[in-house]
Amino acid sequence: MEMTKFNLQFVKQEKHLLLPNISSIILVQNLYDILFQYAITEEKEQKLKNFISILETHIKSKSRAPFSLPVNELEFLEEGLEELKLLNWMEVPVAKFELQVSYIEGEPEEQLSSVLDYLGSIMTFKSEKDSNYIHVYPDTLVY
Repeated sequence: MEMTKFNLQFVKQEKHLLLPNISSIILVQNLYDILFQYAITEEKEQKLKNFISILETHIKSKSRAPFSLPVNELEFLEEGLEELKLLNWMEVPVAKFELQVSYIEGEPEEQLSSVLDYLGSIMTFKSEKDSNYIHVYPDTLVY
């Protein structure tokens, strides 16, 4: 089968906060306990619950890509961001690309899967849910 053609269009570089290399779901409960003190409003509490849910989903997925979120999405934690850094979370530059696939006749899902498998063999990235964007991590990361 011929490889489906694709392009990666650079969108921007973002500063992400990266989860240290830990695989235990216990981490999620510990983070919730630590960060809950910073959720002083109902809105912040809901954002914290969403953050923990996204983290749980990532850990359960057994993804090869690290877990990270743009720092600006975590600013609601305020001083809690510093707590995360004390827990060895790192700020890293992450490149955001738009994946453009030139589908040929056949199954688009299979073609997309083939492209993502190929990209996974040459770089560390994470797909952005429900979009055609990917986040590409620096090759110097050790996780």
